[in-house]
Amino acid sequence: MAILGTRIYTWFNGEFVGDDEFGNRYYRKRARGARERRWVIYKGEDEASKVPADWHGWLHHTIEPVPSEAPLPRKEWEKEHLPNLTGTPSAYRPPGHLLKGGRRDRATGDYEPWQPD
Repeated sequence: MAILGTRIYTWFNGEFVGDDEFGNRYYRKRARGARERRWVIYKGEDEASKVPADWHGWLHHTIEPVPSEAPLPRKEWEKEHLPNLTGTPSAYRPPGHLLKGGRRDRATGDYEPWQPD
């Protein structure tokens, strides 16, 4: 129901300002005497990590120009988007995790456990 409500609100009040490389669409509503409201309608699954950095900055009023009109330059060290892998077989599991055998390296001797008096 919330998705339908957002779409109806967008239909009546939203001004389309642009979209990103993932197909997400960005809107705003200008308000008199108040800061404008900005929001995104995701393409596919609602996943906040799919919002690129420049659009995130625009949504949170950190940058003013709309990224579709004045995109931020990409840095050479920036990586492509990866979805949130938590709860999937590809999730990060540190050494010693139960799903990776549950065995950790032995302590190196620099650790002393606390002993009560």
